[in-house]
Amino acid sequence: MTRQARVLRQTGETRVEVAIDLDGRGQGRIRTGIGMFDHLLEQVARHGLFDISIEAEGDLDREAHHLVEDVGLALGQALDEALGERRGVVRFGHAIVPLDEALAMVALDLGGRPHAKVDLPFRRDYLGALPTEMVPHFLASLAQAGRLALHVRLLAGENDHHRAEAAFKALALALRQATRPEPRLEGEVPSTKGVL
Repeated sequence: MTRQARVLRQTGETRVEVAIDLDGRGQGRIRTGIGMFDHLLEQVARHGLFDISIEAEGDLDREAHHLVEDVGLALGQALDEALGERRGVVRFGHAIVPLDEALAMVALDLGGRPHAKVDLPFRRDYLGALPTEMVPHFLASLAQAGRLALHVRLLAGENDHHRAEAAFKALALALRQATRPEPRLEGEVPSTKGVL
């Protein structure tokens, strides 16, 4: 069974193409026009061991909001489609990741009910050209379109770059754990309800 998906999200403000292979080798080809955003998304590919391609363009002459949001929605949709009926996967994932002085925790459930609780404060308004307020918004958009419950919490950290990167690395590891096939389930849906 291939666990791959391709998504094209096109609006009057953005055009986002995403391809994902959940059983990849951590290859990321990310081009959003926002260098720091690319760097964070590359962490998801590399540490999640997902092959992810993202080509995004949009109204960055206004600001980054629409593009960052639509990348989150397109990546979430691609994740959802690649998981299919979510049969035979672990379903839950969590990770605590240090990056120098920063420490971030992510816990998630691929149970089909979208929710995001993000406690990830920043001291600066921007990381390069990425507005820091868009980091939690991206995560919420990903959870919405990916139909997952996502909790992100900063446990320690002084440097905003480290705070964001630790959170994205923790997201990658939690997703890698949750999407991993569990042979003992033999293709069953990991729920007492029988559906997700």
